Amino acid sequence: MTTAQEQSRPQPRAGILDIEAYVPGKSAAPAGVKLHKLSANENPLGASPKAIEAAREVAGRLEFYPDGSSTRLREAIAEAHGLNMANIMCFNGSDEALALLSRIYLAPGDEAIYPQYGFLAYRIAIMAAGATPVVAPEKDERVDVDAILASVTDRTRMAFLANPANPTGTYIPFEEVRRLHAGLPKNVMLLLDAAYAEYVRRNDYEAGVELVAGAENVVMTRTFSKAYGLGGARIGWMYAPTHIIDAAERVRDAFNVTATAIAAGTAAVRDRAHVEHSVAHNETWLPWLTTELTALGLRVTPSVTNFILVHFPENGRHSASAADEYLTARGYILRRVAGYGFPNALRMTVGTEEANRGVVAALTEFLKS
Repeated sequence: MTTAQEQSRPQPRAGILDIEAYVPGKSAAPAGVKLHKLSANENPLGASPKAIEAAREVAGRLEFYPDGSSTRLREAIAEAHGLNMANIMCFNGSDEALALLSRIYLAPGDEAIYPQYGFLAYRIAIMAAGATPVVAPEKDERVDVDAILASVTDRTRMAFLANPANPTGTYIPFEEVRRLHAGLPKNVMLLLDAAYAEYVRRNDYEAGVELVAGAENVVMTRTFSKAYGLGGARIGWMYAPTHIIDAAERVRDAFNVTATAIAAGTAAVRDRAHVEHSVAHNETWLPWLTTELTALGLRVTPSVTNFILVHFPENGRHSASAADEYLTARGYILRRVAGYGFPNALRMTVGTEEANRGVVAALTEFLKS
């Protein structure tokens, strides 16, 4: 029965108000305290100076629309990764790619699968398309391929896989990704979210390029928000089969990547030295943080990314909530991850040396209190 209120104003379609809005991590410290933002997995070294200069140059010509095809940026990406430029599409962040593909390939009555601790944007994209999200359990905070395959039904149309995963920082070897792909029906899209690929230094890891090149139902998405330090520019891209690119071109926004983002991204992807420096910084401090926090008696999920998941006691004065308050008061802003199913953990971005040492020192005092 239609209520008077429903008749008096526009109403969202069924299911929209069932979506829990994405809540970003905190980004502010108390007044008078130096901020160390470690809640969003941003690059602690910042963006490439070449990218910043390129964006400044474009800032003097903002009256002009950007290149709607992001041609220069796609050329740079293709050159850096040895890809066919025609199979690359750029976006206003990789989240736009997730949402657009969900809109195109999901409909009410369809199902899409994502792992238990998968990025919350997957669920939002699925439900926004009117489809049903299906959660596949994980084992030991790692993606379980068998659980994903067991979740497939005749209504499944997409499977989302972040590899490495967020917020756990774990990954699965690419042979497992291939096994997952082989077990999926050919009409099911496998979306490989490789946002943290630049940081992985494992011989059994691949981001997904070869699988996309040899299949009709695989898409790989990437971002400039992590290793490239361009979170504020909002740049993402996907590598996909021609028929998926064609479908996406028909419905994407005409000028979805800004002129400053195109310029900054093009310069950033060509500044390999800055990326390598950023990854080397991470290679130094990721194991250091893991070792130091483990020595304090905290459990740290093994990570191959630029962040760690730190587990605290379930109850008492040393809980994750208490630790978050203690750190925030001192300017160290970490990420609460209760919404991901980790009420007793905090996710910490690998930061500058000052920030990393500061967090360890603060937690040492906190655990003594």
